[in-house]
Amino acid sequence: MSDDTPLPGIVITGASGRMGQMLVKLVASSDKARLVGAVERAGHPWVGQDIGTAMGGAELGVKVTDDALEAFANAQAVIDFTSPSASVEFAALAAQARAVHVIGTTGLEAEHLEKFGAAARHAVIIRAGNMSLGVNLLTQLTRRVAAALDADWDIEIVEAHHRMKVDAPSGTALMLGEAAAEGRGVDLAGHRDSGRDGMTGARKRGDIGFSAIRGGDIVGEHDVIFAAEGERVILRHIATDRAIFARGAIRAALWGQDKKPGEYDMIDVLGL
Repeated sequence: MSDDTPLPGIVITGASGRMGQMLVKLVASSDKARLVGAVERAGHPWVGQDIGTAMGGAELGVKVTDDALEAFANAQAVIDFTSPSASVEFAALAAQARAVHVIGTTGLEAEHLEKFGAAARHAVIIRAGNMSLGVNLLTQLTRRVAAALDADWDIEIVEAHHRMKVDAPSGTALMLGEAAAEGRGVDLAGHRDSGRDGMTGARKRGDIGFSAIRGGDIVGEHDVIFAAEGERVILRHIATDRAIFARGAIRAALWGQDKKPGEYDMIDVLGL
């Protein structure tokens, strides 16, 4: 990039949320990108305010808007950690604006993924249940270990997050479950075991189990447990600062600038 080429402009959706505010701060202070927009839902008290002062700091010269299309029109990338329904709407608008759409939203269903696929025919979509380097390495390791061990090894994914998280299992846990299923050559939907309560009976051979913990301000902890008779293998990732997810999302937004329309993930971004 030459010295006179403008830095890629990034819009943050859900700007008032925990991740939104973190992203605003990091993009605003970046020497590789520009903050050009901040989006919130209609009726939110921050709409019309400068995002910097709304967050309790100095003005950043960017007003919070509820008009996502207008904001996206001036951007080269959109970073989106919101809700499934909102992310689907943003995907269509980002595709219309030909902006890279980085999606960290979790709790997605098949219907949402189908709509992302339609939007990706026109623009770059980078979606991941977790944007950190460590978790994506853990995903690769999980796939390899699952491929090396047969179904006599039970697989259990245990995840912990803060009390405000609304979906379970976490997007990261499901990403790890998919990796384990791929390693075994099976479909996760047919081998998923979660939400145990009461007299559930013995564990079914070959199932991939999920357990969720919610409490306090836990940023994110994930264990992948491979348990057999007399031994266990445990793969673990612990996040202590959610900035790792924000930095990964910004990295993805920059990586996607010269890519062809399509769906990508953090494995692509990190070259893993």
